[in-house]
This record gives sequence, C-alpha cells and structure tokens, in this order.
Amino acid sequence: MNLDDGDLIRRVVEDGDQRAYAQLVRRYQSQLRFSLRQLCDGDQGLADDMAQEAFIKAYKALPAFRGDARFSTWLYRIAYNLVMSHKRKNAPVVDQDAVDSAQAQESVEEAQQLGMARDLNSAMGELSDAQRQAVHLCMQRGFSHEEAASIMKLPLGTVKSHVNRARAKLQSLLQAWQEEVVSG
Repeated sequence: MNLDDGDLIRRVVEDGDQRAYAQLVRRYQSQLRFSLRQLCDGDQGLADDMAQEAFIKAYKALPAFRGDARFSTWLYRIAYNLVMSHKRKNAPVVDQDAVDSAQAQESVEEAQQLGMARDLNSAMGELSDAQRQAVHLCMQRGFSHEEAASIMKLPLGTVKSHVNRARAKLQSLLQAWQEEVVSG
C-alpha cells in the first residue's frame, strides 16, 4: 500500500510506526542525497553524512511538523540548514588571488576536452552560494520559487532575483564556451 506523506507522518507521530518513517526515508533519500552532493560541492561522503543527519533530525522533530509546507520542503530545509552550518564551521581562509590566478591559467583546450559538463560546473562555481543554491532548488530539483524561498529562508523576491541573475550569468559564461566550440 502506497500512503501519502501525510498518512505516513500521522502513523509515525501517533503510532510510533518506524516502518512508516522508513518509507519516507526511501521515498526521499536519493533525491536528498543528490541535492546535498550539489550543496556539498560534490563531496559524496559529506552529502551522505548530512542526509543521514537530516533524516535523524527530521524524525526527532516530526511531532512539531505542522504541514504548512510539503514534507519534502521541510526535510530539504533541515538538510540545507545542516549544510550551511557545516560550511560556516569549516570555512577555510581562502587566498582569493591564488584562486583567481589558478582559474586564469586554465587553458581553452582543456575546457574543450573536458566538455560542457565541466564548464557548467565551473560556471556554477562563479555564482554566489545563494545563487547556486536557488538555481539548484528551482532548476535542478524542480521546487517552486515559493518553496525555495521557504527552504532558504529568504524573501520570495530575493530567490527570484537570485535565479534570474544566475540564469543570466550562466548564459553569459556558457555563451563564451559555445562560441569557442563553434569557432574551434
């Protein structure tokens, strides 16, 4: 029997049904892990740890779930908070000049050999964290702007602005790639 999220949540909260929670975990685990890999800059181990911690926190907080948003939105918010907290705690001191110098030395031939996927990742790296997260939630995960605003705890207009500015920047960055490929 395939129950909706609300029914599963009621079973967990009212009956202590751990199998119902296991079904929620199975339903959202792969999507959450994929999203967290994006937020964790491709670090699969960290993403898996964050996913596990998010599911544990969600389980403990499930009685407080009000249903104002979808369970998946609520779960992504928990996971997002965990990742942002982890990044704040472990933020390295970056020598921006060294980073800029290393990026400037990358050759056009290397970019063409590695293809569009690498260039897209590189272009995504040029976005601010907020823009990258908004694009990931809205364009890659399919959340509405409203849901992304709820997850990121930002005003709706700010999320829309992040998505639009990121889209324009990505188009600009990837236009140069397309011109290189066409002329090369």
